[in-house]
Amino acid sequence: MPLVDLDRIRAADEQLAGIARRTPVEHSRVLGEYCGGEVFFKCENLQRTGSFKLRGAYTRLLALDEAHRAAGVVAASAGNHAQGVALAASLLGIHATVFMPELVPLPKLAATKSYGADVRLHGVALGETLAAAREYARQTGAEFIHPYDHPDIVAGQGTVGLEILAQLPEVRSIVVPTGGGGLVAGIAAAVKAEHPHVKVLAVQAEQAAAWPVSLAAGKPVRLADTQTMADGIAVGEPGPVPFAHVAALVDGVLTVSEEALSRALLLCLERAKLVVEPAGGAAVAALLEHPEQVTSPTVAVLSGGNIDPLLLLQLIRHGMSSAGRYLSLRVRLPDRPGSLAGLLAKLGELSANVLDIEHSRISGALALGEVDVEISLETRGPEHRQDVVDELEAAGFTLVSEG
Repeated sequence: MPLVDLDRIRAADEQLAGIARRTPVEHSRVLGEYCGGEVFFKCENLQRTGSFKLRGAYTRLLALDEAHRAAGVVAASAGNHAQGVALAASLLGIHATVFMPELVPLPKLAATKSYGADVRLHGVALGETLAAAREYARQTGAEFIHPYDHPDIVAGQGTVGLEILAQLPEVRSIVVPTGGGGLVAGIAAAVKAEHPHVKVLAVQAEQAAAWPVSLAAGKPVRLADTQTMADGIAVGEPGPVPFAHVAALVDGVLTVSEEALSRALLLCLERAKLVVEPAGGAAVAALLEHPEQVTSPTVAVLSGGNIDPLLLLQLIRHGMSSAGRYLSLRVRLPDRPGSLAGLLAKLGELSANVLDIEHSRISGALALGEVDVEISLETRGPEHRQDVVDELEAAGFTLVSEG
């Protein structure tokens, strides 16, 4: 399969002028100290529609002839691709129909509708949604816009690579969140054509890592299941077009844990003041778990920032727990006046901030005159968290469980 060349990516870059934003490259001191070198963020989370997807979608739609434009386009997505196609179609005066899962987060549904797409909810799993979109294309003649498996998509996403080279010519490593592979394929095609010495690394969630097994097999391999918080890169099988590029151009694939993904999201939010979705922060997670794999200066691509506020709250809590800054305890106390006050006084002495507390008197494990107290605490890090546990036990408190 012929690879997308630099001329094609440069042409896409010209076409996207005034359409896609030239997103900033921001220095990260905290990650630089962790990795022992200079680290920068390529902030595609600040792109229009909140992700890089507009680049590929607009490039793909712009290439359609008049007959295909008149027939309209159809796409299937749980979020970012949907918004990219919807906006691109609106800008080009093309009718877009977007199929989304029935349980899609409301902010993503509202955003896609706001860009002018006709949204149809179908299926629970994205596979069902994708099948419905393909059937719609067959019945109506609308052009199906694949989220990653097309040369025009790869060329559009490759403009991220051109921007990185222009903004940071001395870059030596680029780390890219990877699902179907359109983004890393495009970045690698752009970067390797001009600077073949620059290391390009793909990042996948451990629980949705189709690329390592596919590359080992020499062809795209479908995973039986994908279970990760990083739904934006939870793709069960790479596409043939990105596969050819990744196999030829990408230097390696790193996988990251769910814990690292939540820590990365919290780091971006707290230290860089940047909102990312779990998939969008996968490159940061890779630097937290595999700092030895990169050569400075390094660019971590923040691929998207579209996250449901309710999920964000859950992930902040998960990230704080992973970083040792959150502690949940079940403490067994005598059910008499002053017992809870004694526990709270001790926690105050230990500078542990109480977030919430709940009594439970109904349990087969409780003796008469006992009560379990579920208490959530904010701590200052792993050492402080362990100190709290040790000091409570030393003071005679019975800890039934901790987490």
